[in-house]
Amino acid sequence: MGTSSNASFHQQQPPMPPPRQQSRGNGLQTSLSLVSSDACGGSADNHEPASNTEHIRESPSESASSHETWPDENNRGEGTMENSGEHGKKALDKEKVIEEENNEPAVIRRVSSSDKITLLDVVREKIEIIAERMNSQSEELLESLKTELRTILEGTGGPQNREDIMILQKLVHGRTDLTANSLVRAHRVQLEILVAINTGIQAFLHPNVSLSQLCLIEIFSFKRCRNIACQNALPADDCSCEICRSRNGYCNLCMCTICSKFDFDVNTCRWIGCDVCAHWTHTDCAIRFGLISTGPGLKNGTGGSEMLFRCQACNRTSELLGWVKDVFQHCAPGWDRDALMRELDFVARIFRGSEDPRGRKLYWKCQDLLDRMKNGIVESTSCKSLLLFFQELEMESAKKPGGSAASDGTDDVSAAATGSTGPTMAPGEACRRIAEVVGEAVRKMEAVGEEKSRALKRARSSVEVCERELADKEREASELRSERQRQRRQVEELEAIVRLKQAEADMFRVKAGEARREAERLRQVASASIRGPSSEGERGPREEESAEGYLRMRLTEAEAEKRYIMERMRLQENGSSSLRLLMNNSVSESGAQQQQQQHQQQQQMLMLCKIQDLLKNVYGGAASGSKVEGQQQGSVAETAPPSSSFGNNTMKGM
Repeated sequence: MGTSSNASFHQQQPPMPPPRQQSRGNGLQTSLSLVSSDACGGSADNHEPASNTEHIRESPSESASSHETWPDENNRGEGTMENSGEHGKKALDKEKVIEEENNEPAVIRRVSSSDKITLLDVVREKIEIIAERMNSQSEELLESLKTELRTILEGTGGPQNREDIMILQKLVHGRTDLTANSLVRAHRVQLEILVAINTGIQAFLHPNVSLSQLCLIEIFSFKRCRNIACQNALPADDCSCEICRSRNGYCNLCMCTICSKFDFDVNTCRWIGCDVCAHWTHTDCAIRFGLISTGPGLKNGTGGSEMLFRCQACNRTSELLGWVKDVFQHCAPGWDRDALMRELDFVARIFRGSEDPRGRKLYWKCQDLLDRMKNGIVESTSCKSLLLFFQELEMESAKKPGGSAASDGTDDVSAAATGSTGPTMAPGEACRRIAEVVGEAVRKMEAVGEEKSRALKRARSSVEVCERELADKEREASELRSERQRQRRQVEELEAIVRLKQAEADMFRVKAGEARREAERLRQVASASIRGPSSEGERGPREEESAEGYLRMRLTEAEAEKRYIMERMRLQENGSSSLRLLMNNSVSESGAQQQQQQHQQQQQMLMLCKIQDLLKNVYGGAASGSKVEGQQQGSVAETAPPSSSFGNNTMKGM
């Protein structure tokens, strides 16, 4: 039995698997298998294999990658127009009765050509009428009609889409006028829609799929394979089996003999090919229908048993161990991790009920490799281990008399030891054979033990590394917590300093406002004194000059005081910005810098005291000036000392 590799779309050879795509190009969806013509042929009941289904677990699904959108019971082989004509007539009669009861004419569905065509119109109306209406429709409307059918076939709408496609398929199967001669007059879009509904394959509606009208008609009439990658003429000329002759739409090159589905898997144990008739069957279907069982060996006459596959088409058997070995030798190096685990699972399910020693060893080997791969072993190591296992099986078969592969390697030794019938063996030879078997078992046990010890060491080292990393993370977390607390304390201290400086700035603003109000009051007093009547004529000009000079001097002093206070406010704002800078750099400062901050705070407090003394002196000078103005006496000489004192105080304060 050959391996399944290098499948072609248009040329298939009998030993090769079904033509299936390996690359999905041009946006073509590969879920093309849908309604089977005859899902399960009657030949399944014509043979009684020695089934081991009680030892083999049933497949979880009929065909995991044969994407069938709708149930088989609605799309059996009786879906042809000849076999479904009676059902179609009944459906049409029922529709006519409903129309007569509603007093509606039968031509109520024949609307004008300008109206939009629906899917029900396509499956109900005559071919010529729909073709004429489609000729007058735009490409956008026809494309929207195909898109609507694609959405229904995808089944994204749930049960509603399922019901819609079942109704459409029932109407199509019930029409007797859809023959090859009548479909020639159909519009291309109309023909694509009818083929897609009849087969349930949405790929016929894809814009990148371009098939000739004759090809579509043959697919609709089950004269050509519905697999776009195969396109083989039906029924097959080179096959006369019951399945190919009786099952409509079945292709022996790409479809399963049981479920009549196809998919695009290649180089896999998922498909089993018959060595005699080259028909293909899903491994899942073969296990479920009991086509894989234990039987007499085909390559030897010793009566040994081995796992066999019985083809449903020709009822012949094919051995499976050599087939699995060929598949793994040719295809396993190209599989990824998931594919290798999937193939090992298929082989384990095939040989689960094997009574052959070699089949049992293969089953145990596959289970062991699956467990080891689940624990993290590399897929290349598993592949090499399985290929080495096949080589060991060949060596054991070569060592046995007559090349028999049906019995275990110790059968001859046991026969020689017990004196049973068979070829005689010298005691030395028997001891040598026993020593070889024991040595091989010991080597295998030592290899397994060494591998387990290495895995244990790796696990222990990983645990130690994790513990060290955990301790480092805990230490870093504690350091971060302490650093966060220290930074929180520093931020609180800096916020307190900022609040203090803001209070000082507010105080200076208040003092500046009071000084401005005092200057305004003095200006008003001076103006009032200037406007007052003079009792002595000789003092008029001189008093006016002296009062004007005095007011000018007081205004100058007030402006100086104002500038001084504004300068202090600017200094305070600069100090606040320096405090913000100090806040940003506080994490890297030491205790000496904190002492320097305290010293600066003390200097600022001393400066605040000096400013307060200065303001007291200014207010004292202002009060004395008010007394002089109230008495309307004094001269510039009497007002000079307060000015000089204010100047001195100002200089001292600066």
